[in-house]
Amino acid sequence: MTRKKPYFPNNWDEFKSAPDDMFLPHTFEEFWEWKATKWQLPSSVSCIIRYREKGSTKIKERVYQKAKHAENKVEKLINEGAEEITVCDYNTIHNLVKEDDVYYYEPD
Repeated sequence: MTRKKPYFPNNWDEFKSAPDDMFLPHTFEEFWEWKATKWQLPSSVSCIIRYREKGSTKIKERVYQKAKHAENKVEKLINEGAEEITVCDYNTIHNLVKEDDVYYYEPD
């Protein structure tokens, strides 16, 4: 027997009914710079790995506190033939894409 989760009240109606002048307009470039180029990881996280396994369309994500464990995971994913691997650490984002059984680095 499954239980339905209770409704979590939120305040979306307050935002919906707020006048437009309460919100600052932003251009796409401002939004992109803010969200895509200025990522921040908590101090407890060493890196984040997102990957798509061979023959799958699902993206999986793993978070690692120690860099060595993340390195081991990337090696394992390469050996298993993952289609795409993205690794985000404090300084960079690396995107590895598999084409013809060879991994290529795609710089942003």
